[in-house]
Parts: sequence; structure tokens; C-alpha cells
Amino acid sequence: MNDRENDLLKARPQISPKSISENMSKDERFQNTTLRPVIKLQSPLLIAAFRNYISKHKNVFHGLSLEKRLLYIENAIQKDMKFRNSLKGMIIGQFTIEEYQTYIENSSALNKRMMNIVVERLKDNILLFEKEVAFSAVI
Repeated sequence: MNDRENDLLKARPQISPKSISENMSKDERFQNTTLRPVIKLQSPLLIAAFRNYISKHKNVFHGLSLEKRLLYIENAIQKDMKFRNSLKGMIIGQFTIEEYQTYIENSSALNKRMMNIVVERLKDNILLFEKEVAFSAVI
């Protein structure tokens, strides 16, 4: 293994080994061994990217109810292909070569899993998108 692969793997947060079992599918195993740790590692960047997305879309997000904000997050990731591809790049760029080879074998299904996790992570951090929090986090 080269230094890049070792460095990438060392930088990732550890997830519970309980989420990995013998009888899970290859996609589910990839999700739990690669996608979840990478998304957890990249979480601050994903949050910053969504803050920027809100700003670039005239802060409409801030005028919405909580329920509509949750839908806004889903729609931004599911329907805005440019934004979606940007997020995918932030995650895929953290793959080792071997993980990338696994990813391209079934990228469509893995992209769906990846984006579902990102949507849930952003929703779980919805309070970080409040105007005051977003502003104070920048300072």
C-alpha cells in the first residue's frame, strides 16, 4: 500500500464493528466499511458546502418551516445534479484505489446509498444551518 492509501485509512473515524456482519450484501458492506466513515470524516466539508448552497440560492432556506427545510435538503441533493456531483466528488476523492474499483462496479446503487447517508447527516445537523449559527461559525 502506498502512503496515500495508508493516510486515507488512518484519517477515517472508526465505526462500530457491530454494523458489519458476515451475511450482509457487498453493497451494504461497502456502505458500512467505506461510505459511512468517509462521510463522517467529510461531514464538516459537506455542511460547509450546504451552507454555501443555501447562500447561493438567496437564503430561501432560512424562510422555510422545519418540515420544508428537511424537504429542501432532500431536493437540493436529489434534483440539483451539479450540487449532487460536487458532494459525490468530496466523498469519492477519499476512496483508496481498491475502494474506487469496488465503487465503479456498482456505482449507481452505491451513489444512492451515499446520497441517502448525506441527506440524513445534513438533516441531523439542521440546526447548524440557522442564520446565526452559520454566521458565527464563519467568524
